[in-house]
Amino acid sequence: MPANEPVSVNARGMKCPWPVLRAARAMRGADAVLVEADDPIAPAELAALAKAQGWSFEALDEDRFSLRRTG
Repeated sequence: MPANEPVSVNARGMKCPWPVLRAARAMRGADAVLVEADDPIAPAELAALAKAQGWSFEALDEDRFSLRRTG
């Protein structure tokens, strides 16, 4: 997979903290992750993870989120 292609994480149907744990694991070997999560708490938890790690966070729509290494 090219380095600039985000890794997809499907966490639909999972309650937090699982979407965040799956995203964090995917980021171990990637520069960007696209997370699909429908838990209403997921956006806040993913944003907190990104902030703690120094990554960027973007809500693409209600259930899709992007995490990306910066710099």
